[in-house]
Amino acid sequence: MSRFPVIVGPTAGGKSDLAVEVALGLIGSGRATEIVTADAFQIYRGMDIGTAKPTPEERRGVVHHLLDCVDPGESFTVSDWLGEANRIIGALKARGAVPIVVGGTHLYIKAMLDGLFEGPEPDPALREELRTLSPAARRAELERVDPAAAARIHPNDERRTLRALEVFRQTGRPISEHQSQWDRTPRQDCVLVGLDWSSEQLNPRINARVKAMMERGLLEEVRSLRPRLTGQAREALGYKQLLAFLEGGGTLEEAVEEIKIETRRFAKNQRTWLRRLRSTPGSVWIDAATTPRERWAGIVLRAMA
Repeated sequence: MSRFPVIVGPTAGGKSDLAVEVALGLIGSGRATEIVTADAFQIYRGMDIGTAKPTPEERRGVVHHLLDCVDPGESFTVSDWLGEANRIIGALKARGAVPIVVGGTHLYIKAMLDGLFEGPEPDPALREELRTLSPAARRAELERVDPAAAARIHPNDERRTLRALEVFRQTGRPISEHQSQWDRTPRQDCVLVGLDWSSEQLNPRINARVKAMMERGLLEEVRSLRPRLTGQAREALGYKQLLAFLEGGGTLEEAVEEIKIETRRFAKNQRTWLRRLRSTPGSVWIDAATTPRERWAGIVLRAMA
């Protein structure tokens, strides 16, 4: 085996379980292996239930990296993740272990495969100016100056909207144009494996996951983390909606329904990213609805050869 797997797919699609099964398959054949997680919110300590962070039992003895790295409210950028991921992957390969990269933050995956877009440094004054605009005005400007970015950035995604507008105002070029540098030959030491789900197949899984999260105590988790949830962490699905409820915004039932709706929208946006990743040379895609679950790990292991 000369390549390590990079497993991607939409939220609630079974990526984390598949990574563990692949790891156990490698261990069973005498290969050392560890998992590198590519998730923008699982890096936060304490944000466990709402991020679907694999529990110690679900990890089944397999070492997982890039979980619980920083406290909620601390900054952790795609550049931070990429630096740590490349360091860990290099160290694993140096001692003969197989890295398994898995995650639903496809910006992280794209950066690892193709390199990182080095945009201009954030401008606090410009950022504050953009914040004074109404969400509708910001959205209208984004659609005007960068329709391609507007097509993939959800209207409620304030952080990415602000960044796209900031880059345009600083450089005079759309962020989507800057990011076109990604369309080049990707790294050759890994193989991309994607789980393919349609919305009709995935949406019931999302609804069931949200229900299970609430039963496991997501509300209590958000309540306990509330004083520390700021910045990026505050925007995480589930946390944002339950924070609004705790701060007097509607009923709990309305908040839970909003989590389901926004998670389904998020999965739709993820599928947009996945369509871009489909052009990755040599990538392998599993039709999750028609391929028996017990065959998924074998497909990944064969793709690594």
